[in-house]
Parts: sequence; structure tokens; C-alpha cells
Amino acid sequence: MSKLSIYPVTLDGESPQAKREEIRKYFHNTYNLFEKIFEVLKTDEVFYKQSEITRHPMIFYFGHTATFFINKLIHMKIIEQRIDADFESIFAVGVDEMSWDDMNGTNYQWPSVTKVREYRAKVSVLVDELITTLPLTLPINENSAMWIILMGIEHERIHIETSLVLHRQMPLEFIKEVAEFSLCKESGPAPKNEMLIIAPRHIKLGKETTHHLYGWDNEYGNYAQDVSEFQASKYLVSNGEFMEFVRDGGYENPEYWDDEGKKFLQISAAKHPTFWHVENGIYKYRTLSAIIDMPQNWPVDVNALEAEAFCRYKSKKEALQYSLPSEAEYAAMYEQVGLKDVLDLDESRANQNFVHWSSSPVDRYDFNGLYDVVGNVWQWSKTPIFGFEGFAVHPAYDDFSVPTFDERHAIILGSSWASSGNLIMKHSRYAFRKHFYQNAGFRYVISQTKEEKIQDIYESDELVSQYCEFQYGDEYFGVKNFAIECAKIASKFAVHKTKALDLGCATGRATYELAKEFDAVEGIDFSVRFIQVGSKLKEEGYIAFASKEEGNLIVNKKVTIEQLGYEKIKERVSFWQGDACNMKPSYHSYDLVMATNLIDRLYQPLLFLDIISERLNEEGILVITSPYTWQESSTKKEFWLGGYKDDKGHEVKTIDSLKSILSEKFELIHVQDLAFVIKETARKYQHTVSEMSVWKKR
Repeated sequence: MSKLSIYPVTLDGESPQAKREEIRKYFHNTYNLFEKIFEVLKTDEVFYKQSEITRHPMIFYFGHTATFFINKLIHMKIIEQRIDADFESIFAVGVDEMSWDDMNGTNYQWPSVTKVREYRAKVSVLVDELITTLPLTLPINENSAMWIILMGIEHERIHIETSLVLHRQMPLEFIKEVAEFSLCKESGPAPKNEMLIIAPRHIKLGKETTHHLYGWDNEYGNYAQDVSEFQASKYLVSNGEFMEFVRDGGYENPEYWDDEGKKFLQISAAKHPTFWHVENGIYKYRTLSAIIDMPQNWPVDVNALEAEAFCRYKSKKEALQYSLPSEAEYAAMYEQVGLKDVLDLDESRANQNFVHWSSSPVDRYDFNGLYDVVGNVWQWSKTPIFGFEGFAVHPAYDDFSVPTFDERHAIILGSSWASSGNLIMKHSRYAFRKHFYQNAGFRYVISQTKEEKIQDIYESDELVSQYCEFQYGDEYFGVKNFAIECAKIASKFAVHKTKALDLGCATGRATYELAKEFDAVEGIDFSVRFIQVGSKLKEEGYIAFASKEEGNLIVNKKVTIEQLGYEKIKERVSFWQGDACNMKPSYHSYDLVMATNLIDRLYQPLLFLDIISERLNEEGILVITSPYTWQESSTKKEFWLGGYKDDKGHEVKTIDSLKSILSEKFELIHVQDLAFVIKETARKYQHTVSEMSVWKKR
């Protein structure tokens, strides 16, 4: 049994000092385990190889989890100094297959593995010190600075598992065995699967903010559903059971695959699960570091599309309606077998938390008649992930869940042999695109319960909807659309019109407007919640949002790309997640940079102003708009550029500070006021006046 991983900490306790030591132990266990799994890469050169074409080289993931700590601590103003700004930029974004993830390798100059190891060591020292010194009262809650430390730890726990999947996809010639990573020694014939009755239940999902275990934002809130009686397979689908589908030509028969599945087959040319290998007509099995004889009674590792295809195949063969379970049906199974939560489950009862470093027989871990309810491999569901009633993003990590609320990410249930920390908690909710591989398999059900249609996230995210109304909605009180006006004015001052940057682009209206004049426009915002709106408009041709009228009364609105007149220019536009105070090196060579209502929301605005000239071409134009509403929740007072009196009692205005800071590299060529109106309800509006200053690079 592996001793490399320990169980997570609780948020409650009697002694803050004892809790600090508990967190320190958990942090170092996580940090060291993450580094340990990279020992399977045979040489440092392998760090620069991609195991999967839609993923970065492994060096990115090696650096990513450490920079996550620093970037979140900076964002939440817990620390002020970076350790390495370049690392904390290039390793920041690009984990999931999203349109705003920059996967172009030519945009990166990866550092040496040695340098990244040195960086990780520095981060470890800093985090250790913070755990020891940060204010701590118990229980820890989401407003505590220590919550951000736990967030970083649990984030790294996720990447322990996802990195192991990528290592397993790396060609075997680049992988070596690590002595501590021992496979399960048991294998044999596949057991015959059978269906068990799961009793009807009223299911309640979601947890309270007072829960004693750490949680991600999508776990909180409320959801209830009546689940009728259904049948579930006693075992996870084994390699042996899935073999029948493969041998019957399941991968060649299009009737078993939906449109997304057919696209997956076309791109991948798959003829069998990705971790199966064919040698002389015989199927073998790829573990983390070896190819072994097929363990017929281990669970098959597949993506959701393959699991769905198998269910269609079995349905046709047996004239029954098999499907993947829903999230609520899985909860019914969980309750029926009497499971509690991670800390109540003896590790000998499930193949999780690295009991083994591989799957194990599907008939080994019995949960009151239903096997592997948790552990062994994750189980694909048919439920697209969504936010429960009361869902609210955590301000430190607003792009953890929201980008997956797109009807394209299916929830995975239970846990796997490589799951630990939050991943093995009762309330955890994770979702992946259906063509992704995880340590995931499936069980099937026969069910009459229909999936409920989940509301579009843009209709439930109040702040995003408000900005959609602001940028794409109606005009009020005769005040023109602010995004359109900013783009018009800025374009008039631009000397050249090859490439523009809309920095702090929010939901992207000005980005599209600039594309009427420029050959290429990049929209960058810190928040994925916002940029996914502009991205959705480009990719799907519409956006949907709720305009608040009164109390809980709303008006649903939909705007299409044709209505806006952007269908012919959409290819000029791209959207990226980024930090204006620490932008990636690839963001450069602009003829125009427009920073709209941004300067007074940056955590250290000088970091942006000091380097922005380097991003502009000769004769480039910088446009800054702001109402100068400085607030300590966004910017510590020591970093304000205006809105205070200096040591001599003189008033400091932001425009004067901008002149002082920018005058060496820029000429101020225009200043004007520009009003805007933001609708809060049908009877409440924000009427604000921004000052626009236009600067020409000297």
C-alpha cells in the first residue's frame, strides 16, 4: 500500500497552531508528491515533449502549479512581490482546451528544468512561511487568507492526477519506472456484469459554506431532484466486457456514435481505447510505465464518447435502453450503499489515494453489493456540469468552474486510483470535455429519469449579464454605447491599423468594434467569465443574457453576430485570458492599446504603465479611460495613482500622475470626458463619466 499521499486537512479544530502544522504537512506532502510523479520522465529533455497534441509540453505543467500559488496570492493581495514575473506569466494559463488558451508553441521560450526546479523551491519556502505566519482563526472559511493556501494545495492535487494521465500518454521510450509506484498485482478473467436495483430517492446536492472540508465554488448551493427507481451495473465496465464492443466492430460502426463521437473518430482514427496496444493481433494494456498483458478484470479506461457508444451498442444488442448515469442517479447509488465522506472511509475499502498506482479488479472493492462506487477509475456521467442554485464564483479563481458551464463538459463521478485531496470528497464536482482522457471509465444504468435542461450560465451569472447588457444591450438616457464610442475615438487616433489590443475587454464589444478598422484585434481580460462571452459570440454566433428588471424578475435577451454585423470580421478577433500587470511576452507589436476602465482596478497599475510602451509599435497609440474610482478592494492605497493627498497635503489627481509616469515615453495628444450608463434594474442605473486620455508613443 502506498504511503506517498495523506488525507486532506479539515477546516475546523481547536488549536490554530496545530492546524498550521497540519496544513504544512499536507502542503509538503502534496508538493513533494507532485514533483515525484515527474520522475517518471526519463530525462530533462522529455519535459519539452507533448504527450498529447492539444496539451503543452510537460514543462508547462511542472511550472504551472507553483506559479498558481503566487498568482493567486498576488491577486488576493496577500503578498505584493513576485518571485519571477516571467514564470508567473508563461506558466499561468493554458491547461484546458479552451479558445483563450494559447497553445502555440512559438509564443513560448521555455526555461530549463533546473530553473523551474529552483523556482519551485523558492515558492515552497514562501508558502511554508505564509502557513506559519498568516492570520488564522478557526474554522477556516473562504474569506480567510489560509483558504488561498488550501486552494493552491488542492489545485496541485488535481494536477497530480491529470499529469499522471499525460505521463501515461507519453511514448513509453520516454518513461522510466519509479520504485515507489507499484502496480496492483491482481488480474484475471472479467466477471459477468449484472444489473442491481437502486431504490427511488429524493436527492439533494450541494453543500453549505460551513462544511468542514475545503470545496471548489461549484460544490456550494442547492439542487434537488426526485430520482425514480433504476438499475445500475454491479461492476464498472471491465476491459473484458468492453472487448466485445471492440471485436464486434464498435469503432467502425457509425450508428453507435453521435456527431461529436464521429468527429473524435475522424481526428483520432481510434480503433480501441487509447491505453490498449495491439501487438501481433493481441491487445495489451498500457500502465503508467509499462505495457502488460491485458488485465481483463480491470476497468476499461475510455473517454465519454466511447462510453456512450458502448451504451448504444449494448442497447441495440439487448433491446434495452442503457445509458450513463446522471449526477443525481450516482448520488442515489452513493446513498444506497451507505457511504459518508472521505474521512469516514477506511483506505483499505477503495482503490483511491494511491493505494495502488494502477487500476485493480472491478470485483475487489465491494460497497454493499455495488462495486467501486468510489475509486479505481472515475465514472463518466451524462450530466453536463452546471452551477447549483446559489452558485457564486470565488474571487480568487473565477475561471475554475464557469468556463465548463458550456454544455460540453460532462461530470465525472467517484474517484480513481490517482485521486486524492478534494478529488475524493463526497461533494467534489469535476467535469471534462467528452473526448478527453482521464483515469476514467464507466458503469451503465437502465433509467426512466430524464435529465433536466440546465439554464445557460449567462442567464445565471448576474455580473456577466450586467456587462452583457452594458456592452450589447440598449442605450439609456441618450448616452451612447460606451464600448462603441471608445473604439471609434481610439481608431481615429491610430496612425497604423495592423494590430490592436483591447485590454480589459470584458465581454468583448469594443474588441469587435476595433476589428472594423484593424486587421487583427486581441481582447484580453483577467476574467474568463467575461472573455468567454466574446468567444461564444465568435464560435457559436450568439450570446444570451438576463437583463434584471425588478427583484427576481428578468428579461432574457439574445443577440446574434448577424444582428451586430460582425460575421465578416469575426476572424480578425481573438480572446485571451491575461493579467495586465504581468502580460505574456507574446503580447506585443500593437499599433493601438486601449485600456478601458482598467487602470483603477489593477493591483499595481505602475507595473502596467512601466512596460506598456514595449508592447507598442513606433507611433503606437495608448488609450486609457477611467472614472478614477480608486478602492482598496482592487488596489492597495499605497499603489493608487490619485484620489489622495500627499505628505505635504497636496491633492494628487490621477491624470497628473499619468502625465508624470508616461511623459518620458509618450506624448499626451487628447483628453476628453466620455459618459456611460450601466443598468442595474429597470429603475436603477449607474451614470458615470470616464476621462479618456490618448497617448502617442514618442
